[in-house]
Amino acid sequence: FVLYLLCVGPPSRQLLCGAMVCFFFFFLQALLSDKISQLMDWSGRRAVIRMNGEKFRKFVKAPPRNYSVVVMFTALQPQRQCGVCRQADEEYQILANSWRYSNAFTNRIFFASVDFDDGSDVFQMLNLNSAPTFIHFPPKGKPKRPDTYELQVRGFGAEQIARWIADRTDVHIRVLRPPSYAGPLMLGLLLAAIGSLVYLRRNNLDFLFNRNTWAFAALGIVLIMTSGQMWNHIRGPPYAHKNPNTGQVSYIHGSSQAQFVAETHIVLLFNAAVTLGMVLLHEAATSSMDVGKRKIMCVAGIVLVALFFSWLLSIFRAKYHGYPYSFLMS
Repeated sequence: FVLYLLCVGPPSRQLLCGAMVCFFFFFLQALLSDKISQLMDWSGRRAVIRMNGEKFRKFVKAPPRNYSVVVMFTALQPQRQCGVCRQADEEYQILANSWRYSNAFTNRIFFASVDFDDGSDVFQMLNLNSAPTFIHFPPKGKPKRPDTYELQVRGFGAEQIARWIADRTDVHIRVLRPPSYAGPLMLGLLLAAIGSLVYLRRNNLDFLFNRNTWAFAALGIVLIMTSGQMWNHIRGPPYAHKNPNTGQVSYIHGSSQAQFVAETHIVLLFNAAVTLGMVLLHEAATSSMDVGKRKIMCVAGIVLVALFFSWLLSIFRAKYHGYPYSFLMS
């Protein structure tokens, strides 16, 4: 308003107005340059910049800003007991380091984190009541709904977060993971164990032609795959979710579009129990054991099938809201 009054005045005032506008412009440019220089210096030391409330307000919220900032709001202190936060932080560090040491690294985007114990005021300002949470702050304007990462749907894998960042910023990050020798080591140990077993039993290899051996192996693979383990491997979901307000831990995800790792373990055990019940019923009907043992097997099989199938159906109803059918339990 003051600039407007100066500009509509006589030429001397207009000249003063132009000088003030130029000064303001150069001031903003100098301020922006200092902010970028400081962020680049911090990024050179650590790929993920740790921020408190003051740094967050100055470098993320306050203008001028021509860069994006992806912020992970987390709670890493041991007293918070947030196991998911530590797992997400590991993936976030991998992603940030992949960007920091790539040939395409620029000052278009920075990675930062705000811990609850360092910036609880920031959590209150943004009305955040859970952690971890990823939010993209664009160069201009306020974050929109898609700028908040859907952690429960996509998981916290570095590759999934990189795809989300590419959608929001058009910055494509190739995730480079440090080499892991756990997989080849376990495969080598497994092959060594199989080789040792075959060598020790080299004079009697009948177990390789045993139908029960191959049946149990095939059943194990089926149970693993039908419980959602491959989805876990691709999406990288958290093991469970702990509500930071109530402390209640959820092992079953409330949406049909996502799942927790604990949920797949529960489903695997329930499916295995139902399968065991069916096997007992089959053996009770076809085996040549005495009648008393066959009755016990029959009752045990019926209990296992009825009880665990009912629990499976309850999980299904909890995830697919509105499903009308139930068995034994609602």
